[in-house]
Amino acid sequence: MPEVAEVVFRNGCKVYSFDPAGLELETGDQVIVRTSRGIEMGKVVVASHEVSQAGIIAPLEKVVRKATSSDLTAVERNDKLAARVSVVCEEKIKEYGLDMRLINTEVVFDGGKIIISFSAEERVDFRKLVEDLAKKYRTRIEFRQVGVRDEARLIGGYGPCGRRMCCTMFAGDQQPVSIRMAKEQNLPLNPMKISGICGRLMCCLKYEQDAYKDFKSRAPGKGTLVQTEKGEGRVINYLVPKERVLVNLGEAGQTEVSLEEIQAVGKRPVKKVAEQVEDATAGGSGGKTTGKTGEKTAGKPEEKTGRRPGGQSGGRGGRRRRR
Repeated sequence: MPEVAEVVFRNGCKVYSFDPAGLELETGDQVIVRTSRGIEMGKVVVASHEVSQAGIIAPLEKVVRKATSSDLTAVERNDKLAARVSVVCEEKIKEYGLDMRLINTEVVFDGGKIIISFSAEERVDFRKLVEDLAKKYRTRIEFRQVGVRDEARLIGGYGPCGRRMCCTMFAGDQQPVSIRMAKEQNLPLNPMKISGICGRLMCCLKYEQDAYKDFKSRAPGKGTLVQTEKGEGRVINYLVPKERVLVNLGEAGQTEVSLEEIQAVGKRPVKKVAEQVEDATAGGSGGKTTGKTGEKTAGKPEEKTGRRPGGQSGGRGGRRRRR
């Protein structure tokens, strides 16, 4: 089976696989590799190990070498240059009155390119800024506009839980976060409580979503009649972190029961016929509906007019901003 090593770059959290090329790589080793951005230095987070051929995304780049003392010196030199570029770039932004905010400056390992990340509400014409920086440092200058999530990841910080932000520790940007996740996890739909530092839904919602799905697939549905040690009752809520459910025992009150301690003895309560008739007739028009079949009976025929039915277009308006 082929052998791979897992590498991360800078303070990023996304892991990339590389061919060790016969090198004995251990966790924590600094290595020089070739990427789409050129030659870069990364850190081994998973030592060389064998994997199946199906788990490899070809082509797999090879590790050039282990980092030497001169390589580490070059990285320090690039970091100092990036700091100087940031200062000059900030001055130029103020000089030209550009509505943009500098987030991060990075000099690639071989010094052939400087990458400047920034945030802006609208499109910014920074061509003059690029020309000035290219003349001063005689290298390729690349500007990248990032969103609020990437901005928070590049800057870093601590979340409401007191730990480092998830986006700086885990690779999960490919999966979006939706408000449905907050609903399924019984969280208050208060933006102040479910939003992170970036102002978007917290990343931890997607990391915990699988645990909630797994629990709900094993637990009896809400309203199900179950048997507990204290008697029969109905499930009224889930306590996912505890792996328990809340059961209403009627006059005996409520109790928390683990999934191993309960046994379903009935199904979820269904609506009565009267409730079904009421629901069916609530939004009806042009005739009455029956409670059993929901079919319309004979009613007053609709009057025809010469007007064409109106409606709003389902397409989204507005222009897409080019970045």
